[in-house]
Amino acid sequence: MKSQAKKITILGSGVWGKTLGLLASRACVTLWSRRSPETIESAIEEADVILSAVAIKGVRPTIAKLQNVKISNNPILVTATKGLDPLTSQTPSQIWHEAFPDYPIVVLSGPNLSKEIQKGLPAATVVASHDRQAAETVQGIFASEKFRVYLNQDPLGTELGGTLKNIMAIAAGVCDGMQLGTNAKAALLTRALREMIRVGTFLGADRETFFGLSGLGDLLATCDSPLSRNYQVGYRLAEGKNLEQILSELEGTAEGVNTTAVLVNLAREKDIIVPISSQVDRLLKGESTPLESVSALMKRDLKAEFYDLDF
Repeated sequence: MKSQAKKITILGSGVWGKTLGLLASRACVTLWSRRSPETIESAIEEADVILSAVAIKGVRPTIAKLQNVKISNNPILVTATKGLDPLTSQTPSQIWHEAFPDYPIVVLSGPNLSKEIQKGLPAATVVASHDRQAAETVQGIFASEKFRVYLNQDPLGTELGGTLKNIMAIAAGVCDGMQLGTNAKAALLTRALREMIRVGTFLGADRETFFGLSGLGDLLATCDSPLSRNYQVGYRLAEGKNLEQILSELEGTAEGVNTTAVLVNLAREKDIIVPISSQVDRLLKGESTPLESVSALMKRDLKAEFYDLDF
C-alpha cells in the first residue's frame, strides 16, 4: 500500500464532511466550507488530497472557486458526493474530471451512515479510480480497524450505485411507512437493484459493481434505516406529510429528491425503463398518492424476471 498523504483538505463541513475528517484522523485534516473564515486557497495550500463532501448543488460553485486559485502540489481530487447534476445529468466525478482533466480523480462511496460511524461502529466503503496509485493513497488515509476500505476500478459504477439507491430509499421509506410488510419490501429492493443495474450499465458502468458495497451494500443500509434522510422522506410521505415540510425538518440534504427528477428526465430521453423511479417521481411531485404508486407498480404488465439480461 502506498504511503498516506500528509495533508487532506475536506471541502464541506456538513455531517458527512466532519465524519470523513474523523476517519482521516491519522492525516493532517483541514475542514473548509463557504462559511469558513479562511480562504479556499489557504485551506488547500500544499494539500496532497482535496476531498469534496459538498451536496450536488454545491459541486459546480466549489469547482469555480478552485479554478480561480492556484493549486499547488498536484493533489488527488476525491469526490464523496452522491447525486446527479440537474443541468447535465453528469455525476460529480464527471464534473470534476471535466474541470480538472490532468488531476487524478477518486470516488468514495459505500454503506456509510454518518451517525453510526461517529459512534465508532464498524463500516466499510469503496474508493474507485482509473488511477490505482491515487486510489491506494486514499485507501491508506481512511482505512482503520473500524473502517475497511476496498479498491475498485469502476468509479462511474461506484458513484451511480451510491446515487441511484437514494431514489430507492425513498421508495423503501414509503413501503415501511405504509406497513406493507416484509414480502413487499423484499420484492421492492430486489427490483430496485435490477433498476439500478439497468440504468448504470446503460450509462457505461460495470454490472458487477452494483453487487458490491457501493451498490447492493449501500442499498441495504439506506433502505432499512431511519438514519437515512431519503428513507425518512419516503416514510413521512407515507404518513401523509407535505414534502416541503419534510425537507425543512431534515438534518441535511436528501439527495434522492433531486436525483429522482434528473434520472426520470434522463430515462425519458434515453428510453430507459425505470418503473420504481417513475413512481417515486410522481409521488414527490404530488401527482400520485403512496397507495396509487404502489397500485401502479403491482399492475404493470407481467414479464419474465430476467427479461433485461442483455443490459
